[in-house]
Amino acid sequence: MTKAEIVEKIVTMTGVSRKESSAVVEAFMDVVKSSLIEKKNVYLRGFGTFTVKHRAAKTARNIQKNTTVVIDPHDYPGFKPAKSFVEKMKEA
Repeated sequence: MTKAEIVEKIVTMTGVSRKESSAVVEAFMDVVKSSLIEKKNVYLRGFGTFTVKHRAAKTARNIQKNTTVVIDPHDYPGFKPAKSFVEKMKEA
C-alpha cells in the first residue's frame, strides 16, 4: 500500500478532504521521523513501537578490490508490532 492509497482510504473512511488527509499523514510521518532522529521511541498502543536500534562497528570485505573496510557504528529505525496486532494477523 502506498502513501497515496493510505490517504485515499482515510478520505473514504472519514469524509475529510484529500488535502487535509494528506497533510495529516505527512505530519504523522514527520513526527515519527523527528522523534527517532532525537533517539526517542514512538509507542502506538495496539499497533506497535518504532524504535531506534544500534549497530556496532564491524569490518567487512570488498571482494572486488580484496580489501577490508571498517563500517562505523550507526543507528537505524526498527518496528515491533503490538501483540494484539500480531494476533489479528495470525487470524487473517
